[in-house]
Amino acid sequence: MKEKRKLKLKKFYFHPITVFLFLTLFTIILSGILSAFEMQATYNIINPNTNELEPTLVAVENLLSFDGMKILIGDATTNFISFAPLGTLLLALIGITIAEATGLIETVTKRLFSKMSKELFTFLILFIATISSLINEVGYAILIPLVALIYFMNGRNPILGIITAFCGVAFGYGVTIFVGSMEIALMDYTKTAAWLIDDNMHISLTSNLIFIVVTSILISIIGTIIIEKIIAPRIGKYKKEEEFAKTEQYKVINLEEEEQKRIEREKYEKRGLRFALITSIIILLLFAYMLIPDLPYSGMLLDMTEETYLNQLFGDTSYFQSGFTYLVTLLLIVTGLAYGLGAKTIKNDKALIEDIGNKFSKTGYIFVLIFVVSQFIAIFRQTNIGIIITAWLANLLEHLEFSGIPLIIVTLIIIAIANIFLTSPTTKWMIFSPIVVPMFMQANISPQFAQIVMRIGNSMTNGFTPILASFVIYIGYLNIYNLNKKRPITIKKSLKMITPYFLIISAAWILIVVGWYITGLPIGPGVYPTL
Repeated sequence: MKEKRKLKLKKFYFHPITVFLFLTLFTIILSGILSAFEMQATYNIINPNTNELEPTLVAVENLLSFDGMKILIGDATTNFISFAPLGTLLLALIGITIAEATGLIETVTKRLFSKMSKELFTFLILFIATISSLINEVGYAILIPLVALIYFMNGRNPILGIITAFCGVAFGYGVTIFVGSMEIALMDYTKTAAWLIDDNMHISLTSNLIFIVVTSILISIIGTIIIEKIIAPRIGKYKKEEEFAKTEQYKVINLEEEEQKRIEREKYEKRGLRFALITSIIILLLFAYMLIPDLPYSGMLLDMTEETYLNQLFGDTSYFQSGFTYLVTLLLIVTGLAYGLGAKTIKNDKALIEDIGNKFSKTGYIFVLIFVVSQFIAIFRQTNIGIIITAWLANLLEHLEFSGIPLIIVTLIIIAIANIFLTSPTTKWMIFSPIVVPMFMQANISPQFAQIVMRIGNSMTNGFTPILASFVIYIGYLNIYNLNKKRPITIKKSLKMITPYFLIISAAWILIVVGWYITGLPIGPGVYPTL
C-alpha cells in the first residue's frame, strides 16, 4: 500500500506596503469601472443662510482616464507632505526620542509605571487615549510610540501597548472629559438640521457634556477588562532578540563596588527627576498662561478672531489645536534635557545627537509605509466612492420607518458602516444630519441625542478601517516591534488582533446609548434624550 504524501503549501504573506499598493491600483481600476456605469448619489445639505435643503449630486471620478492620471502624478508629493499623520508623528518622535536618549522615559518607567498594577496602568492609557480626541487625532501619533516604548522598558509586550493605545483613541474617539474639537465640528450641522423642524431650537457646546464625561470613564473600564482578560493572553510575552550568542562567561563581581555604583546612579536619577519636574512645571505654567485671554502677552495660543473662548481654543484656526503636538514635543525635549543634565546622562552634544540618530533610525520604515498609504487614501477620497456610499446609506435610513429604540440602533449601525468608507465625522454628519436630526425630533428624540448617536456610530468602527489615516501608525508600529521580519504583521492580522475589542466595545456602546435613552438621564446641563 502506497503512502499518501500530504503536500503542505507554504503560506505567503504580503507586506502591508505591498497590500496598500495593490489597494491603490484596485481603487484606480474600480474608479474607471464605476465611472463607466455612472455610479453617483444625491444628498441634501443645508444652506446656512436660507436654512433650506439643497440637493448635491456627486459622481465617481475616473482616475483611469487621461486627466485622472495627471492628477495621480501631479498630486503625489502634495498627498505625502500634507498627510496629517506624517507631520504629527515626526514631531512626536523627536520629543519621545530625545526623552528616551537622555534616560528620562526609562527612569520614569522604572520608578513610577513599574510599580503600578497592570490593570491600573492599562486603564490610565485607555482613559488618556480616549480623551485625547479633545485635540483631533494627535493621540495616535503621541501615545502609540510612547506606550510601546514604556511597555518594552517595563517588560511587557510592546505590541500589547500599541493595541491598547490604538484601541483607546480609535474606539473612544469623540468621547472626552471636556468640550473639544468634536463639538465645534458637529454643532453647527446639528443646529441647522434642528431648525428644519423648530427654528427656535437652541443647541449649546455643552449639550453632550455629561454623557461624554461619564462614558469616557465607563468605556475605559470596559476596555481594561477586554485588554487584560482577552487580548493580553492571546498576544503573549515578548521574546527579545538575543544580541549575543549564548556563551559561558565568568566574571568576578565586587558586590561592594556594585552597590556603590547603584547608590550613586540612584542619587543622580533622583536629581535628574527633580530637574525634569521643576522644568515641566515651569513649561506647563507658561503654556497655561498662553491660554488665558486679556492679560499682558497672554493668549498666544488662542484665535482671538473668534467670539467665544471655546472657539478660540478649539476652532479650526486655533494655535493651541494646530500646535498641540509641537507643544508636547517641546515639553518632552526640554524636560528630557533637564533630566539628562541633572542625572549626568548627557556626556556631550555629539554623543547625545548620535544616540538620538541611532534610535530614530529604527523607525525609518514607517515613513515608506506612510508614503504608500497617503497615496491610497488620497486616491480613494478623490474617487468620491466613500461619499457616495455614505449618501446611499443616509438615503436608505430616510426610507426606513422606525422610531424609539429601533431607530436609535439602526442609525448607530448605518453610521458605523458609513464610517468604514468615510472616516471624517464632519463630512459624514454634513450628509446625515439633515436626515437623522429631523427623524429623531419627529420621534420625540432630541437633536442633541442625535449628535451623540452620530459620534458613537463614528467611534464604533473608527479603528476597524484601513481608510483611517492614523491606521498607518498602528500597523507601522506593530511591524517595527515585530521580531519575525520574514512574517510581517498584515492588515488582516492587525485587524484580527483588535477584533475582540471592536466587537465588545461596539456592543457596549449600543447598550450604553439605548440604556441612557431608556433611563432618560441628562446628557448635558438641562438637556435630555427626549424633547
